[in-house]
Amino acid sequence: MKLIFALLLILPLAFPSEGSQISVTNGGPWGSWGGMVMCPKSYRAFGFSLKVEKKQGSGDDTALNGIRLLCRHTENRNIQRIIWSSEQRWGRWTSYQNCGCGYLQSFNLRVERPKGGRVDDTAANNIRFRCTNGRVMSGAGMSWGGWGGWSGRCSRGICGIMTRVERPQGGGDDTALNDVIFRCC
Repeated sequence: MKLIFALLLILPLAFPSEGSQISVTNGGPWGSWGGMVMCPKSYRAFGFSLKVEKKQGSGDDTALNGIRLLCRHTENRNIQRIIWSSEQRWGRWTSYQNCGCGYLQSFNLRVERPKGGRVDDTAANNIRFRCTNGRVMSGAGMSWGGWGGWSGRCSRGICGIMTRVERPQGGGDDTALNDVIFRCC
């Protein structure tokens, strides 16, 4: 009986229900949350693209600046829409990667921890997604920092995105995208 009770407590965390959100614990601390942006009704996210600023040499590095999700209609796979939350201005968009016949289900972030002092911080650098068909895709982001643990899994896929982005700091240290939350279908 205790085992059944424990499973009833743990399963909702491992497989969040429709409308719940998945997140990770290692996101960067700077910036403000943008709005939650959803795929249209009857769509699910199956692909993504990243806005990445490459290494600046002696300049201020920001690494990950934005995430876009590619949503596909669940009945007509040829109908697609792109959604995104807040983003920053630096960098270029990478090519889209997609799950093929699956949908985005969980993720983890590569984040550089705050260094303190007058050192160049970048916060979020890259993202990986796990698809409902088991495929794992790594973004074409930067390599600073380390990978955190995986988020919970959306059993029916991801349908929304909300990002935490720091505004431009003028002459200060810019970090751009710091964290992301996804909403389950």
